[in-house]
Amino acid sequence: MARRLRQVLLLLLVPAGLFAGLCLLMFLTQRSQIFYPVRESTVPGATPVRFAVEGAEIKVWTVSRPGPAALIYFGGNAEDVGASVGRFADRLPEHSLYFVNYRGYGGSTGEPSERALVGDAIALYDHLRTRHEEIHVLGRSLGSGVAAQLASARDVRRLVLVTPFDSLVNVARAHYPWMPVGLLMWDEFDSASRAASIESEALFVVAGNDEIIPRARSDVLVTAFRSSPRVVVLEAARHNQIDLDPRYLDEVATFLSR
Repeated sequence: MARRLRQVLLLLLVPAGLFAGLCLLMFLTQRSQIFYPVRESTVPGATPVRFAVEGAEIKVWTVSRPGPAALIYFGGNAEDVGASVGRFADRLPEHSLYFVNYRGYGGSTGEPSERALVGDAIALYDHLRTRHEEIHVLGRSLGSGVAAQLASARDVRRLVLVTPFDSLVNVARAHYPWMPVGLLMWDEFDSASRAASIESEALFVVAGNDEIIPRARSDVLVTAFRSSPRVVVLEAARHNQIDLDPRYLDEVATFLSR
């Protein structure tokens, strides 16, 4: 009897131990799975400007123009934001551009985290507000979580969210439904909880064939806004190739130039 009981306990404890080990592994490595820093690069036609923030220095690719309008760009978790500067500069000739390299990305110092990235975004906005009367913000993928929090805390004229999600926890649940991700994640990027306080005109650009962000996660965020954001779905686009669709820049440039 005792032997059989030990066998039953062993059958229960082994899978439980494996599951606990997987949870611990995810907990300890989660930021390496969320943030994929890119190397420092060279961007023709843009000037690298370094901004001192709390505990770090971030490098921002800038294109300065006369006039009141500025665009702050927050990229995806593995994006070299400098690669997009030239195309945006061509399509937005009346906007000054500020493309942000997150902490640890592209020559910026420090380590990325939700708290740090959002704090840096607010600090950069406050610095630029003394120069520009109209500040527009674009956030792509992970950057949509940064952009939404900035727009909920500051006066952003127009907000563009590209391949956005309601919260990173819900995205993780879609990919790991068998794990208690809500208990494990430090960086939640919960845009939906802040959407009601966003007063900006908003444009959503959604990839119709997105294999990373489930469409439901974007739809939930849309309904969380008090206003009715414009939603553009690029049906054939995948998550990382949405900017290859010709309509992408057309829609963004038209929205920001109104």
